[in-house]
Amino acid sequence: MASASAPEVVVVFDFDRTIIDWDSDDWVITKLGAADAFQRLRPTMRWNPLMDRMMAELHARGKTPEDIRDCLRSAPLDTHVVSAVKTAAALGCDLKVVSDANTFFIETVLAHHGVLGCFSEIVTNPASVDADGRLRISPFHDPASAPHGCSLCPDNMCKGKILGRIQATGSDKKRRRRFIYIGDGKGDYCPSLKLGEGDHVMARENYPLWHLICDNKQLLKAEVHPWNSGEELEKTLLKLAGEVISPPAQASQFDYSKCEMSNPASCPPSCAALITDQLLVRKY
Repeated sequence: MASASAPEVVVVFDFDRTIIDWDSDDWVITKLGAADAFQRLRPTMRWNPLMDRMMAELHARGKTPEDIRDCLRSAPLDTHVVSAVKTAAALGCDLKVVSDANTFFIETVLAHHGVLGCFSEIVTNPASVDADGRLRISPFHDPASAPHGCSLCPDNMCKGKILGRIQATGSDKKRRRRFIYIGDGKGDYCPSLKLGEGDHVMARENYPLWHLICDNKQLLKAEVHPWNSGEELEKTLLKLAGEVISPPAQASQFDYSKCEMSNPASCPPSCAALITDQLLVRKY
């Protein structure tokens, strides 16, 4: 555990193409055989309502929520990422997920790999199974009732506003906090701009976040660190966390069992190439 005088380290992970090396929406749509419907509907809909519509399509084809879970469980997760999550949690970092995926997908994957309990909070688009047995996916921000007003982000989610809420509601405001934000997509740029001196952005190299940062380096106050594999993510994250936590802690001294615990708190909406070429139409 970090010493009482050490800053609290808050690590915020994106999910798609960050914790996982693939895109959860694309994986499910492709593996469950709905690529044809996706191709037909993609030009006519925004991503979040499109994913809800695709869940209806899968339901109509006889696919159950458990089929979707099994599909997600079949996907790989880099062992270096699993190790990074468990070790960072054991060292006393506060781990959170902020993602434009959904609760059903994220919690299924993290639970399957034994790391769901490592995270104190998952902030993402809500998902639930309705009375008909159909998976429903809703927007985090409802653009019809309360648009978030950020021009950098999609209308269903502003990660910058979410990060601002996390920054403002620390468990101990008297204790210094240092943020490490890990992401890859365009939607991760807005929260990166919210970080300050002493914070860090781990941007996946040659992905949209990396290019946006490289084009606007003067706008960021946080230190930027590239990564491009699970091994590099683990090495960089643990190095940065170790530089903040003093004296250095030995992960072997800690009980990893908390990562096997029950679900973390999922923030409700009120809180303000493994896929086919046809589905390489990104949501970012």
